[in-house]
Amino acid sequence: MTNLALSLAWKHNNAEGIATRDGVIFEWPDSLGAEPDAAAQATIIAEYEAHVAATAYREKRATEYPEIGDQLDDLYRKGAFSDAMAAQLKAVKDKYPKE
Repeated sequence: MTNLALSLAWKHNNAEGIATRDGVIFEWPDSLGAEPDAAAQATIIAEYEAHVAATAYREKRATEYPEIGDQLDDLYRKGAFSDAMAAQLKAVKDKYPKE
């Protein structure tokens, strides 16, 4: 089962004042309203697990994509940027040439 703490942190955008121990909430800030009961906790965990499954591709892709600098350099060299962006990139490249 997914960690309740991770699920709550995801659901409440890492709000301060939430604390769990052994899958039980023992601190809950008043600013978040009522503490979720067992059914609401199960729903939050299910939503979190669905989110993790739906976004798992991101990390897998990130490890296989070329470095962002290499991607941008390729775009620059192929002329895929606007003239203004190409000029800005060229200025930086000219200022700091490869040694």
